[in-house]
Amino acid sequence: MCKGLAALPHTCLERAKEIKTKLGTLLQKPDSAIDLIIPYPEKPAKVQKPSPEETWQWRNSLEKLLQNPYGLASFRTFLQSEFSEENIEFWIACEDYKKTKLPTKMAEKAKKIYEEFIQSEAPKEVNIDHFTKSVTMKNLVEPSVSTFDLAQKRIFMLMEKDSLPRFVRSNLYEELLK
Repeated sequence: MCKGLAALPHTCLERAKEIKTKLGTLLQKPDSAIDLIIPYPEKPAKVQKPSPEETWQWRNSLEKLLQNPYGLASFRTFLQSEFSEENIEFWIACEDYKKTKLPTKMAEKAKKIYEEFIQSEAPKEVNIDHFTKSVTMKNLVEPSVSTFDLAQKRIFMLMEKDSLPRFVRSNLYEELLK
């Protein structure tokens, strides 16, 4: 089984074929990128394909890319094709977590995020340093809107320095520019 896919009844080869099919669909019909997200917490009713100028701005701004639902969908699809979607999934989970108002719900979500992304040997463990993990664990004692801020910031920087440059060199991004 692939790391992070243990809960799925797929082999790595089956998962790779599934993602390749989705990428092929995306490249053939780019307006369907938002439909390829599995799962996306708040799927917008209608998402328009960005202009080439807007897409071009993503080269230098992960923040702009993630603020655009189409950009987020495309970036996530790209990361899935590389079997490295845990970082974007963590980032999305943190964004969703920040919208939580009820303390009991916040505690539930915090525990779920910790178990899925932070704890050692988590199914989708993100790569954060010991200090960041320690601060996050301390924040879990009394969950607040800022519980995962440091970890989310580290993962954002990692995606900005590592994943974004690979994305802008990809065929998927080149097709979006057309």
